[in-house]
Amino acid sequence: MSRDYHPATIRLNHAQWAAIRALAGTNNITPAEVLRMAVETYLAHHRQGSLSQRRLARIAEYQHLALDVIVREQYPQLRDRIIAETDKRLVQYHGG
Repeated sequence: MSRDYHPATIRLNHAQWAAIRALAGTNNITPAEVLRMAVETYLAHHRQGSLSQRRLARIAEYQHLALDVIVREQYPQLRDRIIAETDKRLVQYHGG
C-alpha cells in the first residue's frame, strides 16, 4: 500500500457493497478508488456548500439592511407596523 493513503475501515450493507463493486467493475477501477472518489466528491460539495451559505447570508444581510434604511428614511410611519407583522409571522410560520 502506498504511503500516500491512510488506511480506514468502514462498514457497508450488502446493497452498498454490491453497488460499489459493480461501479468499480464498470469503470475498471478498484472499490477503494470508488470510495476515495465518493469521499472527495462529498468533501468538495461540503466546501462549496459552506461558501454558498456564506454568500447567501451576506446577500440576505445586505437586503435586510438596505430595506431597513429605505423604510426608516422614506416610510418611518410604517416601520413599527412592519416589525409587528414580522414578529407575528415568525411565530406563525416558525414557532417563535
